[in-house]
Amino acid sequence: MPGSRRSQRQRAVSELRAQGRYGPELREVLPGFLALGAAVFAPALLLAWLYRTFGVVGLLLGVVGLAAAGAAGWRVVRRRGGHYTPAELARLDDPGLVVAAARMLRRDGWHVTDLTEHGSPRLYARDRRGRELDVAFRPVAAADEDEGTPGAAPLREAGRSGVDRLVRVVVHRGNFSREDVRWASRQGGVHLLDGRQLQRWADGASLDDLGLSG
Repeated sequence: MPGSRRSQRQRAVSELRAQGRYGPELREVLPGFLALGAAVFAPALLLAWLYRTFGVVGLLLGVVGLAAAGAAGWRVVRRRGGHYTPAELARLDDPGLVVAAARMLRRDGWHVTDLTEHGSPRLYARDRRGRELDVAFRPVAAADEDEGTPGAAPLREAGRSGVDRLVRVVVHRGNFSREDVRWASRQGGVHLLDGRQLQRWADGASLDDLGLSG
């Protein structure tokens, strides 16, 4: 005996959900709509209150303040999404550089695990293709010592994939010396990512775009 219309509908909805073809329910999207409404109407209400209370001067100050807050919020969102300007990279300390690299890896689709211990920053990353990265960092303080050093090290010249398929990347905000490049090429599977490439990576280029293979 067939079930009630309600039970049949529930089964149909369950099947559609299992196939990923059924949209979200109201209770799932309602918080997002409320947040969007607050983001739209709250600034308008604030500007209206400032205008009634302080006149045109208050309105102008409110517009300037909201614009500054919006710009600051956008910068935070952009950084959390793995995008940094050269000036923002220059202000990073050692822990900040590790956080930035992790965000950029996640932006590019890598699953990242922080293996930092005893003051030695290190990240492990794996992508959907099964590639693995071991990311180490040269101290940010060393970047100032490298200013003016010629011959930045391209990734494609820094080595080849390791036998164990684990690609090793050394990130540095400055330039690598020729001795560094020779050392990396002898190791096999070690890639040097210098300050120039770091800026391209932070601007949206992937590690593949920078010459990383594997």
